[in-house]
Amino acid sequence: MSKIEVLSDAVADQIAAGEVVERPASVVKELVENALDAGATDISIALETGGRSLIRVIDNGEGMEREDALLAIERHATSKIRNAADLVGVASYGFRGEALPAIASISKFELETTPRSGSEGTRVVVSGGRVDAVEPAVRQSGTTISVRRIFFNTPARRKFLRSQAAETRACVDAITLLALARLDVSFKLTSDDRVLIDVPQAGSVAERIGGLFGREMAEGMIPVDHQTPTLSVRGYIQRPADARPTGRKAFLFVNGRPFKDPFLVRAAETGFRGAATPGTKPSMVLSLEVPGEAVDVNVHPAKQEVRFKDRYFLEKCVEEAVRGALSPVESAPGWEGGGGTVARWHGGTGFHASGSGAQDGVELPPSFFAPEEEGTVAPGIGELLQVFNTFIVCETSEGLTFIDQHSAHERIIFESAMRQLEGDEAVSQRLLIPITVDLNSNELEAVEAHSDVLASVGFEIEPFGGRTVMVHATPNPHPRFDAKACFEELATDLARERFGSLPNRLHRFAATYGCRAAVKAGQKLSASEMRNLLVGLFACDLPPHDVHGRPTIVRLQREELERKFGR
Repeated sequence: MSKIEVLSDAVADQIAAGEVVERPASVVKELVENALDAGATDISIALETGGRSLIRVIDNGEGMEREDALLAIERHATSKIRNAADLVGVASYGFRGEALPAIASISKFELETTPRSGSEGTRVVVSGGRVDAVEPAVRQSGTTISVRRIFFNTPARRKFLRSQAAETRACVDAITLLALARLDVSFKLTSDDRVLIDVPQAGSVAERIGGLFGREMAEGMIPVDHQTPTLSVRGYIQRPADARPTGRKAFLFVNGRPFKDPFLVRAAETGFRGAATPGTKPSMVLSLEVPGEAVDVNVHPAKQEVRFKDRYFLEKCVEEAVRGALSPVESAPGWEGGGGTVARWHGGTGFHASGSGAQDGVELPPSFFAPEEEGTVAPGIGELLQVFNTFIVCETSEGLTFIDQHSAHERIIFESAMRQLEGDEAVSQRLLIPITVDLNSNELEAVEAHSDVLASVGFEIEPFGGRTVMVHATPNPHPRFDAKACFEELATDLARERFGSLPNRLHRFAATYGCRAAVKAGQKLSASEMRNLLVGLFACDLPPHDVHGRPTIVRLQREELERKFGR
């Protein structure tokens, strides 16, 4: 009995029909998806002139009997669904029965297939939708489809194809998506005999990322694992320090199916807020698992868009998943991370130094670096060492941990400033002798326009005539704080309009203020100052990263140290 059947009009009418062949990449995507649905574990794709001259896809899937091979080029003939109810939660990549007939109608099309049953193979030749030949073929089980001279009979469409390089890149992108979705399949893509992708079966997403984009990118990714009773978000996000304004790679999957959704990408970016430099675009590979009835994949002919039943909840979960990957996990105390990489902080009681743990609820002194009183500062944190007057070093059970004092203090001040900007009362110091600051006209205008923001972090200002302002009160983040220099730098930044609009304006301002106000590299700290700094850092929401996305914490594993000494 044939596996492939022509759908009834009632079912076909409920499929979001439309043109599925827009360019060579569309052909590559549809053919490879069919190969995956056929159970292939090894897929090879060959291109010539960016797919204009030839697209060939070879798979080791289950193949087809002759009857199915002929039905496969009939419109709305498919083995994936039988009735309209099957469209709910459909698990296969293809289900429309449109791709092969659409491809065959605008190309020189050839299909060779042999079923695993051992039956005779079949070769079908089609030209512009007309079947030219059906004959026996000899090949191993699986299917080979060759598509030559795409749009040969529709020259008006052919002339809209882009350059060979652009069409090749689009084909690479299509295979990259599917390779990330299916770790159990090996993929090889060649273009004019040049290998562009060659990845074997992978045991993890990280391994596949390394195979596609290189080991450096794989090592710079942070795992994501967020679960609710009805939804899970897993995958990897780029370390904030490695994010750049351009070149972002954003891959989304739902129930194993690649799709595009700029709003979910934006939700993920929101999760990075406060950890990555504003304006940068971190890369991400995120896979969502939702109940079949909660997602509709029958939206777009190319199956690149999906519709969710509860989009608000989904966006919220994606944001929480990203933030959770960057921030503490309360239920898992302790350190985690590889040698020389960023350590991940887990839990308020997870920090250990000299074998004992810090206490919850430790109160910070009113002034961050104020002289310590007995019992007020992290009684569980043992001896700390400052090296190069820049890094704080402490011993953990698994190795050495290094904290960048400037980055750590920057994180503390940023989060404090954000709370103040969002409504908490700023802690400021009233000056006995006000500071006078001379500004240029642009700076004066900017300071007057943003006086509310400056007041939120503790600067009390009034005009003093001309372009001079008087500062009556300032923040007091530490005794070495240079209030005048910080105010002047903020005035310059404000005049350059680098803070944008709300809510980014507040984040950018708090980040800049944190950088300007924090203790600097090269400043020597006392033992109590170092301990207070660590307590403040681990009370933050996102202790592993400063406001620019750089790590605040790096760990050297004991095993790596022993290996360097040959132990």
